[in-house]
Amino acid sequence: MDPSLLILTDFFQAANKALDYATNLSHPLNARLVLLHVRRDSVLDPELFTGGISNLSQEAIDLALNSVARNLPVPVVAEVGRGRVAFAVADAISRHHPLLVVLGRPDYSDTPDELVQTTSLDLLRTAPYPMLVVPHGVGSTAPPRRVLLAVDGHPFALGEHADNAHQLLKALGANITVFHVVPETGPDELPPQVLESVTRTSLLADLPPVQCRTVVDGHAATAILEAAQPADYDLVVLVARHRSFMSALFHRSVTAQVMVASKLPVLVLPAH
Repeated sequence: MDPSLLILTDFFQAANKALDYATNLSHPLNARLVLLHVRRDSVLDPELFTGGISNLSQEAIDLALNSVARNLPVPVVAEVGRGRVAFAVADAISRHHPLLVVLGRPDYSDTPDELVQTTSLDLLRTAPYPMLVVPHGVGSTAPPRRVLLAVDGHPFALGEHADNAHQLLKALGANITVFHVVPETGPDELPPQVLESVTRTSLLADLPPVQCRTVVDGHAATAILEAAQPADYDLVVLVARHRSFMSALFHRSVTAQVMVASKLPVLVLPAH
């Protein structure tokens, strides 16, 4: 099966930015696009409170999808799902086996924290899969060339997603910086076991030598967000551990904080 990227769209600005990003990303991957719109008509949908859901008719959705698909310069399949987004995405994944799920992150700056229940966090908890979150305000949608790979230093495995992640990084040919935050005064250089935790997964196999960077900060999310500036990097890669995104406090985790606030696109790789 040819590689594909699964893109969620609600036809709002953030989704359009994510689609531009995915379209450009599809070229080095030689991938087709699967465009998915989900009719979210449940009264229990948390984003009903934010006004972030379109209420288009089926006819309007079909017209919009066809219009978008016709204007894309790459092969595309357009689909419509219903109900909870995570379940519709899981169904599409089972049929298309994409390299990534791509979605836009709207502007939540005026939304109270307790209402920020993003689709991306719900997806990770319900249907964990490699996911690329593109913020609405990202400056460039060109394929990333400078990647910040943030790791906690503990061993991890990517399981069935390892090949997808490696294929993406290899196709990009990007410069990768392995980034580690130590909570207290530690070595100025990256501890050997941190880099070993990454190389053991074969994620960096056949890639150019990586750069390494260590900072001391009591708040890992803050340190990652401060480092992930558009002047220095184009993409942040995080490894989300199962115990983190299955926790009731996942919205307070490092992964969630970076996903919600990053100025750069964030690629989340669920650990096996």
